[in-house]
Amino acid sequence: MKAKSVVNNYRFLIILLLAMILGAVTGAVLPHFAHSISFLGTIFIRMMFCIVVPMVFASISSAMANIKSRKRAGKIMGVTVLTFVLTGAAAAIVYFLLCQIFPPVTSPWASMAKEKVGEHATMTEMIMNFFTVEDFSMLLSRKAMLPLIIFSLLFGFSVNLAGEEGKKVAAFLDSLTTVMMKFVQVVTYYAPIAFFAIFADLVSTYGSQITESYARALLLYYPVCFIYIFTAFPLMAFIGAGREGIKVMFSHIVKPAIVSLGTCSSVATIPSNMEAAAESGISKDVSDIVIPLGATMHMDGSCFSCVLKIVFVMGALGTPVKFSDLPAIVLVAVLSAVGMSGVPGGGYIGEYIIASIFFPNNMELAFPILVAIGNLIDPPATMINAAGDYVVSFIVSRFVDGKDWLKNGMERKKDIDGR
Repeated sequence: MKAKSVVNNYRFLIILLLAMILGAVTGAVLPHFAHSISFLGTIFIRMMFCIVVPMVFASISSAMANIKSRKRAGKIMGVTVLTFVLTGAAAAIVYFLLCQIFPPVTSPWASMAKEKVGEHATMTEMIMNFFTVEDFSMLLSRKAMLPLIIFSLLFGFSVNLAGEEGKKVAAFLDSLTTVMMKFVQVVTYYAPIAFFAIFADLVSTYGSQITESYARALLLYYPVCFIYIFTAFPLMAFIGAGREGIKVMFSHIVKPAIVSLGTCSSVATIPSNMEAAAESGISKDVSDIVIPLGATMHMDGSCFSCVLKIVFVMGALGTPVKFSDLPAIVLVAVLSAVGMSGVPGGGYIGEYIIASIFFPNNMELAFPILVAIGNLIDPPATMINAAGDYVVSFIVSRFVDGKDWLKNGMERKKDIDGR
């Protein structure tokens, strides 16, 4: 009975893995066919994006509207943002040191293809775009996730302030969150077909384009990402919930990791992270704030990639990388990571920021290099970004709900399941 239960729990994950492997093989053997079915993966991603906007609004505003203590909401937000910044900065520093030991480009490139970039926004405009949009209708887009999150927080807080008159709205938001989660469950049944197409197209597109420099960068980046998962993630889980936290974290992180790896989107992984958090006994108000916020702001993998991109282009241009560059690189890595709002490829916002700050006189040369690297390393970067949102919930729970939050949460979950 126990073995049957294990098979049932992992059956869907096994199907997804087999679809991904079969897709990768198909992409290598039949590249033209792989390209022709890429739309099947696009359909899944588009469906997830259509769901995510109302889901993020409902979950965050519901959490704020129904929270009993405003002081608690402030504490959750404070611990969450501080954790995101600290882990991102630490990731950037570690990767900078690794690039000093193993530089991705050992000699300058003799010639590089130029690509016109066009006008790019100033830093002030970028900051405004991170937090606001020009019109309400623009909030209804996955490209405005951070402004949507801020709007949802303020809307939920306003409902909370309304007191008795806001209770009906709060109840509606809570019901809407439940409905959206069921909507996601329905769409997920299509995932195996989508994952087959996504990985077939990925392999057929990028399999033959890796030059010596790109191969060296990938050989450094991919292992570091997986080492990070098995070192930093357990450390964060231990800080949040002790040894038992590590066990619980590894037993639930597989699905978010696979979804993020397949879709290359932190936003598309929000539903899986929500499910993992609920199964781990994490308080609903904590997961409803940390996970959607993390889809935009928690980007340790993108901090890795940002450092790699900067060092890579410096090497290609023949510019020496010095330790005096570390503060600026770390700062830009953290700030640009915030702008990469959970969409496949990050919307190239980070590439614009990096090129305009570090290579303003070589934008036409730097930008296509940055974009190419970003596409090649996006899957593992997104996996760290997205799956890490769930892990950060452990740390936030420790500071918000106390050291026994895991024990209390699992007992609460058992009571609910037993009803």
